[in-house]
Amino acid sequence: MSDTRERLQQLNEQAEKGGGERRIQRQHDAGKMTARERIDLLMDPGTFVELDKLKTHRCTDFGMEDKKIPGDGVVTGYGKVDGRTVYVFAQDFTVFGGSLSGAYAEKICKVMDLATKCGAPVIGLNDSGGARIQEGVQSLAGYADIFHRNVQASGVVPQISAIMGPCAGGAVYSPAITDFIFMVQDTSYMFITGPDVVKTVTSQEVSKQELGGAHVHSEKSGVSHFESANEEECIAQIRELLSFIPSNNAEDPPFVPSQDDPNRRDEKLNSIVPENPSKPYDITEIIETVVDDNHFFEVQSQYAPNIVVGFARLGGHAVGIVGNQPSHLAGCLDIDTSLKGARFVRFCDAFNIPLVTFVDVPGFLPGVDQEYGGIIKHGAKLLYAYSEATVPKITVITRKAYGGAYDVMSSKHIGADINLAYPTAEIAVMGPEGAIDIIFRRELAEADDPAAKKDELVDKYRETFANPFKAAELGYIDEIIEPVDTRPRLIRSLEMLQNKRVDTPPKKHGNIPL
Repeated sequence: MSDTRERLQQLNEQAEKGGGERRIQRQHDAGKMTARERIDLLMDPGTFVELDKLKTHRCTDFGMEDKKIPGDGVVTGYGKVDGRTVYVFAQDFTVFGGSLSGAYAEKICKVMDLATKCGAPVIGLNDSGGARIQEGVQSLAGYADIFHRNVQASGVVPQISAIMGPCAGGAVYSPAITDFIFMVQDTSYMFITGPDVVKTVTSQEVSKQELGGAHVHSEKSGVSHFESANEEECIAQIRELLSFIPSNNAEDPPFVPSQDDPNRRDEKLNSIVPENPSKPYDITEIIETVVDDNHFFEVQSQYAPNIVVGFARLGGHAVGIVGNQPSHLAGCLDIDTSLKGARFVRFCDAFNIPLVTFVDVPGFLPGVDQEYGGIIKHGAKLLYAYSEATVPKITVITRKAYGGAYDVMSSKHIGADINLAYPTAEIAVMGPEGAIDIIFRRELAEADDPAAKKDELVDKYRETFANPFKAAELGYIDEIIEPVDTRPRLIRSLEMLQNKRVDTPPKKHGNIPL
């Protein structure tokens, strides 16, 4: 019996050391933590329970039968974050470079299956050299098994990926299917084909960071949702994200009591939107002024900055916020904003998070590049997402709401429950100048003073259409409010909508324009 216990102790120690002290030191020298250090930082102290700690690969080719380390390069299990159960797998780069074997994949699949059955988030801490070449197709099959579970769990439990080292080739598709991707500056990267292949095929010379680093995917591709300065910040952001979202699709988001008065009125709101309709302003000023404790947790802040998305609380309840950003491209919708907004809206709808939309949109961005790039189908994705969403939807038009973009941005016509507008709102088919050029083309051409005539017609058009009153007369706007009343009005609307139920036609799934 003592021999068995001694052997167990040795195996546990071997598993906990991973690839050994030398490789652990190399990991630290590269500015990275080990898999177990990351889990310890993520989980509430003393709550992590490890599974399959002693599992090893079954490969007998290329001398692999003599190279076995308990755990086989991935640490899996469950624990608690802020008292709530989560499942986790952390790839260990010190063991075979974190490469994935069949046994390794089975460990990940086990925690994913448990997470789905038990209704809890699954978090993947990725740091791997890819498929284990010695296992051939078995390692590829392992990846596919994981991908399949990612798809089955999508919309059932939240899935979060943190890229904390290399993630290349087929390995990138598992994070891509998950709900949120975190990346770390300088130490993490993602790409399908590496710099050597790119150089061979295209003759382009590019570094790993230039090809698929955190900044590239946070700003250019939109693959990453968060860019962290270091691993500690990355894990802190994951913990904060979890505080806004439910454990599964059958639960409501966590309620966090706040001392912030639900009836608070901040006079600052009355002066944020400029009187000049052409002057930009920062929509996050309105968002941060309105939400609990002025705290807005923005998602994808660097990508498609002409739309803002993120989480906040109103009266203690988590909400997803979408807002056009007039300080960038005048808040126009384009391909990237449509993708960013649609993805966020669908996540919130899948996990019962109410949506609050702030609208100041002059329309869709014109241009050959946008048309050739498919703005029609991409813009339709945002329209589809809003129309499909059955969670409570509240819309506030702060200024411009022109053309098809008015319809797309959670208008009453595609299912918004409460639509509010500031007195500065302008709701029309297009801006006054463009409308007058079309409607009165002949009159302007024949006028003695075309400029003066146009100014007169523009003023008349603005008085008739570029305001919220016509929409309010038709019932498309439920109430015109003073900006200072935004917070209490939103909170009361959310309270009123908390028992909202929507019956949708039975179907397997819709066909979103991908």
